[in-house]
Amino acid sequence: MANIEERINSEGKLTYRAKIRIKGSPVETATFTRKTDARRWVQQTEAAIREGRHFKTSESKRRTFGEMIDRYIANVIPLKPKSMRDQKRQLTWWKQELGSYALADVSAPKIADARDKLLAITVGKTGKQRSPSTVARYMAALSHAYTIAVQEWHWLDDSPMRKVSKPKEPRGRVRFLNDEEREVLLRAAKSHNNAVIYPVIVLALSTGMRQGEIMSLRWADIDLARGYITLHDTKNGERRSAPLVGYPP
Repeated sequence: MANIEERINSEGKLTYRAKIRIKGSPVETATFTRKTDARRWVQQTEAAIREGRHFKTSESKRRTFGEMIDRYIANVIPLKPKSMRDQKRQLTWWKQELGSYALADVSAPKIADARDKLLAITVGKTGKQRSPSTVARYMAALSHAYTIAVQEWHWLDDSPMRKVSKPKEPRGRVRFLNDEEREVLLRAAKSHNNAVIYPVIVLALSTGMRQGEIMSLRWADIDLARGYITLHDTKNGERRSAPLVGYPP
């Protein structure tokens, strides 16, 4: 017995979920964007099961790229509040490009083509193209979604992202303030009408802490007696300590 259900996905688009139940065989399901494809799959699969020619379809053939993105956004993204908004936007772009494909059909060349498109298209009113660094972040978000799909969900045996290179990023500029520039910065901060600016800048210069690390500090993280700060929420997710240079005065 088979049936085809109409469903509305997270983007508000109509999809068709085909389900086959035959006594003595496991339930088979698949989702399609066209009803004709769903009917064709039902006919072919039913015939194969009854003739003993059907073997259980692997998850990579049963699941679509869009399903992987939807599950990742629903279950994994909420665990990453600091990057949730950006990564959701990035993954939604990938879904728009490749969402209708079965995971088994999303090859490294397909992802590379999407990467090149991402590099080439212009953004917003500026008419500028995305930088290699921005595209690399889009690819990092997708790579982690694939990692979860491989290691935890077992939807794939391997990630095609391992065969797709990231765009080459320009080397960042390393520069330190000289004594005169530092004095000018501190004078401007001290005279600023926001009293928080000065201690934030002093702390940044003294410890090398990032803006987010400084702004999320609590008094419980600061040990004035020993002269160090404990950072619980760092960029790489690991706890570390930062010395209070020059304290006590």
